[in-house]
Amino acid sequence: MQVVLLALLALLLLFPLTVQAEYLGDLSENELNPDSIFNDIGAYGALSPTSPRNSIGLYGSPVSPFSATNPLAIDAPRLYDQEGNYRGKLSTNPLDPDSVSNPLGRYGSSLSPDSLKNPLGAGNPLDPGSPKNSYGRGWRIEGGR
Repeated sequence: MQVVLLALLALLLLFPLTVQAEYLGDLSENELNPDSIFNDIGAYGALSPTSPRNSIGLYGSPVSPFSATNPLAIDAPRLYDQEGNYRGKLSTNPLDPDSVSNPLGRYGSSLSPDSLKNPLGAGNPLDPGSPKNSYGRGWRIEGGR
């Protein structure tokens, strides 16, 4: 019995059980960025089945628990800047503390330096890493199920 337990433990150590996040494109106003969700002819545009802009897709449907457009979503897509720092959830939920739609939250308040809604902070259109920069790359969008 101990041999079986040791073998199972060794398997778990060799093959860790991790959930891999799915790359959903970049949140970027740069329509020429091939990975931008606003590039309609790109791989992550509105027609992509995984796009947060696809109203019948897993991450864009108003009824999906993983959707950016469902205000009751339990696991909305997450945003990360180019250095890998967490930047909140791409969510329409105004009550989620991490939502970009929470007007009192760190990522949704127009007064927070971490918010897209602050033109002097993360939403600065002159910052090359900001999603608001029309020539930049923007932030990674990741979804996980």
